Amino acid sequence: MHRNAIAILAAVTAVTAATAAGAADPAKFLTQPLVKEIYTADPSAHVFGGRIYVYPSHDIEAGIPQDDLGSHFAMRDYRVLSMDAVGGPVTVHDVALDIKDVPWAGRQMWAPDAAEKGGKYFLYFPVKDKQDVFRIGVAVADKPAGPFKAQPQPIAGSYSIDPAVFKDTDGKSYLYFGGIWGGQLQRWKSGAYKADDEAQPPNEQPALMPKMARLADDMLGFAEPVRDVVILDESGKPLLSGDHARRFFEAPWLHKVGDTYYLSYSTGDTHFIVYATGKSPYGPFTYRGKILEPVLGWTNHHSIVEFKGKTYLFYHDAQVSGGKTHLRNVKVTELRYGPDGSIVTIDAYKE
Repeated sequence: MHRNAIAILAAVTAVTAATAAGAADPAKFLTQPLVKEIYTADPSAHVFGGRIYVYPSHDIEAGIPQDDLGSHFAMRDYRVLSMDAVGGPVTVHDVALDIKDVPWAGRQMWAPDAAEKGGKYFLYFPVKDKQDVFRIGVAVADKPAGPFKAQPQPIAGSYSIDPAVFKDTDGKSYLYFGGIWGGQLQRWKSGAYKADDEAQPPNEQPALMPKMARLADDMLGFAEPVRDVVILDESGKPLLSGDHARRFFEAPWLHKVGDTYYLSYSTGDTHFIVYATGKSPYGPFTYRGKILEPVLGWTNHHSIVEFKGKTYLFYHDAQVSGGKTHLRNVKVTELRYGPDGSIVTIDAYKE
């Protein structure tokens, strides 16, 4: 059996086992949900004013049958979470942005992120437009939890899903984004949108890569053309499309430690959070290893933030719903580094 097929089979087996174990015995989970009164997923965490703010998806039961393109993920608004301390009380804020208040939006408000500049807060969100094409919008607020007011049009040149903002130490901000399958990234591989193109590159060719661009000074658009974020293997060659255990699927995130940039992302159908490192926010990035093993549920999506001298991994699983992949809950655990800067892999279950 090809090593990629073996990796996929192992990951699927792990997810199946974890699902059975988690549904049978909640005590097996490494951590517990931050909140249970609403379903939350895809957590993007930031520290604003000495407080952690988490910008998640707001899962709902929409009654839509599950499919490979994620039609059952039919979220319609955003709710922000905040806390003064990890492990302390968590505030669930009122609706930050509703799809009905986004003039160009059609359906499916997926994973968002946020940034601050000049006392203003910017919410970046993917939603399908009225032609059913995912675009990335931006909304502005005076407070971290909103309410946010959406700009009348999506960001020019934006597409696909999972926007993530990284502010570098020089003050410049960058937006990373992209997701294959339901995230539609494969429909853009020719440079123009093709609604009927669902094909991935052949297994022996380079995989589709996440996208990025530096944000303009006003944080409302791109300051430069969108470009690929190239992820390399240990020999310096781009990761291949058939390498499902390592190639990019969705959920890019960037953070920095010293002079090293860490690009982390989800491998999707193999259910890992993995990472690569580089010396520039533009990359290239060299694959290093896994951050998080598969969780309960199909999706795996995360963020990484430093707070009061420690680094934390925010992620989600489907503990509260008993494994329903579209009804998830946000969690957090400490993330640790090895002496060489490697990230210690986290298992979402107790031994």
